[in-house]
Amino acid sequence: MNISANFTRCQPQTINPIIPIFLSFLYSIGFVLNCISLWIFWFRVKQWNSTVILQFNLAIADAIITPAAPLIIISSFTDHWTFGTFFCQFKLFLLCTHVYGSIYFLTLISVHRYFSVVYSNRKAFTKKPFITKLCIVVWCCLFLQGFPIFFLLKTSEMNGVTKCLSLYQKNVAIPSFVWNWVVLFSGVLIPFTITLVCYSLLSRYILKVNPMNTITNVMVNKSVQTIFVSLIIFIICFIPIHIAKNMAVTIILYFPSRCTLLKNVEVAFYFVSILFGTNCCIDPILYCYATEKFRQTLTNWCSCPILINRNRECPS
Repeated sequence: MNISANFTRCQPQTINPIIPIFLSFLYSIGFVLNCISLWIFWFRVKQWNSTVILQFNLAIADAIITPAAPLIIISSFTDHWTFGTFFCQFKLFLLCTHVYGSIYFLTLISVHRYFSVVYSNRKAFTKKPFITKLCIVVWCCLFLQGFPIFFLLKTSEMNGVTKCLSLYQKNVAIPSFVWNWVVLFSGVLIPFTITLVCYSLLSRYILKVNPMNTITNVMVNKSVQTIFVSLIIFIICFIPIHIAKNMAVTIILYFPSRCTLLKNVEVAFYFVSILFGTNCCIDPILYCYATEKFRQTLTNWCSCPILINRNRECPS
């Protein structure tokens, strides 16, 4: 494909200042919530089961974006990358690990909840040693998935400013197009479909549960709620931004003269970037549904100011 001949002549849209402002707020809230989540898992949850192991790894995947957050926010404010090629690659590596780490662990949590309830007599998938090894495999896959960024991605000069993986960079147009379409299916739609199937099957399983069995009913309902939160995170945070970006790179390469359409898609992409940023803030809701000790500790902290006002001692 002749990039020079077919590449769009449309001009990039200026980022609205409200985008980095919202991202600053969301990343700050997410940083606090993930620090609290990791602290609760590490210091307050004494008995770790396979569910806690998966949620702890999800919290790490959320927190790993923290070093890249200031770089993302500053470059959004200035619309200019001033940190050099390595930090551009480092930012994309952390972002990639954060996004797909969150997706893979959300999917594993959903599959794990399904097997724990429906196939409770078959404990192989739900045992701690197996889940621990599975998490190590996921982190190795994430590293292998992101490591080529350090060799393939380069910054480029556009209209007198430096760009780090802009939609309009000619030198990454084809790799970006191929990569985005591959990961849309393998990294987003397939995990989302697996999670949706787990939710559907578990919802059907509820109809077969004996209503007199209170313990089983509680476990099934908690599992359904956990998978439902995972689906909401997919729908709000991950699917829209992947679809918007894929539409943008497709228009740039195959419909280079459709500047009005590209402008609308680019505006939509910046809007769903805010939705994507809510990912780190929503995941702690999932921990509350899935882990009793996490919910108890968080509830105690939230009720502490009320107890102080009533001259009562806060729980430790």
